[in-house]
This record gives sequence, C-alpha cells and structure tokens, in this order.
Amino acid sequence: MSGVTLEKAVKRYGEVQVIHDLDLRIDDGEFCVFVGPSGCGKSTLLRMIAGLEETSNGTIHIGGRDVTRIDAADRGVAMVFQTYALYPHMTVEENMGFGLRMNGHPKEEIRGKVSEAARILKLGDYLKRKPKALSGGQRQRVAIGRAIVRGPEVFLFDEPLSNLDAELRVDMRIEIARLHKEIGATMIYVTHDQVEAMTLADKIVVLRAGHIEQVGTPMHLYSDPDNKFVAGFIGSPSMNFIEGTVKDGKVVASLLSDVPIETDVTLPGEGAPVIVGLRPQHLSVYEGASALRLDIRERLGGVAYDYLVDGKDARIVVETRSDGEIPEGTQVALRFDPANALYFDATTERRLR
Repeated sequence: MSGVTLEKAVKRYGEVQVIHDLDLRIDDGEFCVFVGPSGCGKSTLLRMIAGLEETSNGTIHIGGRDVTRIDAADRGVAMVFQTYALYPHMTVEENMGFGLRMNGHPKEEIRGKVSEAARILKLGDYLKRKPKALSGGQRQRVAIGRAIVRGPEVFLFDEPLSNLDAELRVDMRIEIARLHKEIGATMIYVTHDQVEAMTLADKIVVLRAGHIEQVGTPMHLYSDPDNKFVAGFIGSPSMNFIEGTVKDGKVVASLLSDVPIETDVTLPGEGAPVIVGLRPQHLSVYEGASALRLDIRERLGGVAYDYLVDGKDARIVVETRSDGEIPEGTQVALRFDPANALYFDATTERRLR
C-alpha cells in the first residue's frame, strides 16, 4: 500500500482553472474523503490522481513515485465509480476477474483472488449470478470486488453510494468502513454528503471552488473549523449563523436577546459586524418576547428540530426533545452557553480566535 502526495497541483480547461495549486498529503493506509458542494472540483481532483484527467501543472506522487505523466493503467490505482458498470452477460465471478483475465493472469491465481474478494465482501453465495439478479448494494459490492482483485496501491471511490436508496447507503457505508479496516489500504473517497465524510474518514479534505478550505479529522473540522464555510458544511443540521456587532469589547446580537456576550477571542473594532455560530444542540428555546417564532417542529423520534423564523431572512434550527411543549406559531427566545459559541469575521468569514 502507498500514500499519495500532491504538490501545487493545477487543472485547467483552456482558460478556465478549476483546481488551484493544491498541496495535499494522504498517508499510507489512510481513508481520506474529499467533500464539498457540487462543482467544487472533488471529482476532478480524484480523476487527476487516477490519471483520467491530465494534470496541467504540479506533481502527483503515489508511493513515492512520480506518476504525473504516467498512464492510468500503470499508476497502481483502482477506481470504483458512481455507476456499477458491470457486464450484464457475465456472472459475478466473471465480472470480478475480467481485468485479470485480460492481462493474462493464470486461472488459478484469478480464482484465488476472486474467492478472497468474495469472502471479504460476503459475495460467496452470489458468484454464479448475473448482475440482473442482484440488488443495487450487491452490484456495488461486485464493483468494489473488481477493484480488490487487482491489488492496487490506492483505492479511489467516486460517489459510489449516490445511486442507492437511504437504507442501502447506510449498509454500504458500513461495508466500506469494514473493508478499509480489514485490508488496510489507502482509500480516497469523493462525496458531497458530509454524513458519509464524517462516518468514514480518517481525514477530510473540504473543497470549495477548486481550493482546499481545511484538512483534518472529522471531529477536528466539526469542533474547530477555520471559517464559516467549513463550520456550515460539516455537521447536520448545519451550524446556525447569527449576525452580531462588537460593543464595548463584547458581542451583541438582536436574535440572542441583545445580551452582551463575553468572549476570549480577539474581536475587531467597536461597531464591527461579526457572525456568531451556534450548533442546534447548543441552543434551547423558551416562550418569551423576541423577534423569533417557532415555525415548524420536525420530529425524528428521540429528538426533534425546531425551525425558528424572524419574519425576515433569518432561520435558526434548535435541537430539542420530540415531546416539546411549545406549540408551533409561538413567539420564543433563545438560551445558550457562550462557551459553545464560535465567532467569524463578517467580511472575510474567517474564524476569530
């Protein structure tokens, strides 16, 4: 197995630059997830590593070897795509071993590798079936098995769960996590779903418009984001952002009852706008005079989410118990512990520390 290193990696399509001077190190055996909104460049970056997109500038190393100008077939990677791309006329066994057969590997070697991949993915009972007789999750496991038998240095996953229904997505997340634990391979995984990122990754790379916003472990990004974008993207429901102002060295926000908030962070000057970030579980509501009204309560069993509005553009989400007593339509105010608040510069959106 091998790590992956990108140095000043750039991708251009004509005059349009979509990947901007990226530096990134993915260690041997690490599960790294590229996450970000549509169009941020995460799939393009994955395809550059795979060799399916030419790198305009910079270098890509896999296992210490410069592969920037090497063909995809010689990079030692295997890629699992969003679509299963299985041959419908072949059995599961034949699909998984097809690449090895095309490269002239002995039949006994192919049989052994397919059998081992089937054991890992629990496909032993399905080897003689054709794809039409499999569920969506089973087909995706066959596609993963086809990658395993190649014995790659690095596994690349391009949104492999996006075609599955909600229940299968959960099952396959568990399967992929178990696969990584068992074989210990370096894996790079692309998704727009931050829940997948949080549950699978050793390391998350948050991308926006071809730039890396922040790199870190899931809980580091969740608890210590560098900017408003990362704070809002990581976590479900996302962090609440409330407009405030610096007054006498404290922060005052009308939606937080205009009570001055003391903080140890370095604030901008008097009267400067700041943004207060609070996660839904760090807020609670009570009936009281304020600009906020409980609009909708979304019950999810053990917990519920109260959606508060102020009649303008603001919307705040509060995590509460599903048996909350406050009826919808009630005017409410907010309570919170200032120790849980994060602060962001209203202009640059950088975290104030």
